[in-house]
Amino acid sequence: MFYTKTMNTKPIVQMDNPVLRAEAQRIEPSEITSEKIQNIISDMHQSLATQNDGVAIAAPQIGESYQIFTVAPFIFENPKHEHLVYINPEIINVSKKSKLKHEGCLSCRWKVGDVERNLEVTVRAYDEYGNEFTQSADGLLAHIFQHEIDHLHGILFIDKAENLRDMTQEEINEVLNEK
Repeated sequence: MFYTKTMNTKPIVQMDNPVLRAEAQRIEPSEITSEKIQNIISDMHQSLATQNDGVAIAAPQIGESYQIFTVAPFIFENPKHEHLVYINPEIINVSKKSKLKHEGCLSCRWKVGDVERNLEVTVRAYDEYGNEFTQSADGLLAHIFQHEIDHLHGILFIDKAENLRDMTQEEINEVLNEK
């Protein structure tokens, strides 16, 4: 990838941290390839890689209030042809159909609930090289887009969730032993 590696993995901040409730800052396209933004992207990838159950992460989740999220490459059948970094993402189209989807969050550790999400979405964003693109998604990726873009606007899944509950110790142990 284009970004540089940093030495320490940044911890994932939890729901009591004010950075998660702030509107994240947009990034000027000319700044996307700066060392600062590239290091944040690298930190995000590294922090996400430490989590057995993580599928994506937003910059505020590592304490950086910027409009960036990344998706774990295993989400895609062929990650070479999919974007993994989304900068200044905007949802530009949604399906009329929605469904309650089961969710959790790395920043709301060990809580789960059901959130109403559109079944299909289209986003416009920039990649880590500063190229603008549009991507449509359904299924899990559409779900991820909506969850992560909420993070960039200071919204946590617990704000929208029905049937919100703490995971059982057995469920937590299963997650911790997945790798």
